[in-house]
Amino acid sequence: MTDRRSFLAGALAASLSPRIGWADAGSPAFLSAAQEKNGNQMLVGLDAQGAERFRLPLPQRGHAAAAHPIRPEATAFARRPGTFALVIDCREGRVTAVLDAPEGRHFYGHGAYSADGRYMYTPENDYDAARGVIGVWDTEAGYLRVGEFDSHGVGPHDIKLMPDGKSFVIANGGIETHPDSGRAKLNIPFMAPNLAYLSAGGTLLETVAPPAEWHMNSIRHLALGPGGTVAFAMQWEGPEAEAPPLLGLHRRGAAPVWLDAPGAEHAAMQGYAGSVAISQDGAEAAISSPRGGRVHVFDIAGARFAGAIEARDVCGLAPAAGGGFVATTGTGDVLGLQGLRPVWTARHGRAFDNHLVTVGAA
Repeated sequence: MTDRRSFLAGALAASLSPRIGWADAGSPAFLSAAQEKNGNQMLVGLDAQGAERFRLPLPQRGHAAAAHPIRPEATAFARRPGTFALVIDCREGRVTAVLDAPEGRHFYGHGAYSADGRYMYTPENDYDAARGVIGVWDTEAGYLRVGEFDSHGVGPHDIKLMPDGKSFVIANGGIETHPDSGRAKLNIPFMAPNLAYLSAGGTLLETVAPPAEWHMNSIRHLALGPGGTVAFAMQWEGPEAEAPPLLGLHRRGAAPVWLDAPGAEHAAMQGYAGSVAISQDGAEAAISSPRGGRVHVFDIAGARFAGAIEARDVCGLAPAAGGGFVATTGTGDVLGLQGLRPVWTARHGRAFDNHLVTVGAA
């Protein structure tokens, strides 16, 4: 039987034990899925200057990852309509858990942790009911699924924990899909995308939607800035001749702000924003288009287009330390972007996938 002295001694020893963190995995600044030249799929950790910190195998093409806020642990999601996600110990390079989507569900390639890392939240498609669901997984119980709640929309693609640490913002893309139809989009004429704010328990707090004439503008990816600013990237599913904005900005309780580049520069994006980021100081937002081979940068305070940066097959975006952005490309480049130009380039022999995930961000 443990006496009080033994218990206190054990508690003290536990408190003095070093906590394993991201420094033990090489202190990566970013995570990205990638494909090697031989076709192998990988999860790659990159430092702030684009150098490789680790490279771990994935069984299939990944889309994005979610970084645990404390432990050197990441959940790598298969590309939509994938039904699995892998929890990877990035220090030891091993899979510690496999998340299988429940029957009748598939993942969308994104997820988010609670502020303390106890729970993982996954956007999912309940495809026979054509409704969005957020799955809840207990990380301390081996990523056991412990609940779910409605995303309050169709096609919840991305999810971010808000700065308050108590609520989430969801990008409900509005597109109905079904695994029997592969990646086909089944309801384009009747799309209804929205931005939904939910409590950690699933209570709807607020929704924002594009104007009715832009209902085919799918809200896909999210970025957070200081003070709760949300930037959301969109993908236009309507006629090519129509060209609505591909970037929206929103703060809870306010009207959304819609931003696009002038004329030919906006048209060059080909109706497709692949990723979005807000600079660390909150001054700029950026969206990328691999189809158009460019990054568009916007001044947030002035709600205006600041300029474009051309880069072939660019998609992944994240804020850079000290200002500007870091971008990844399908040609293997990692680019540091400041002042509307690349200021450094790190080249790799692999094709980076769509997203660049910041380690340590909410």
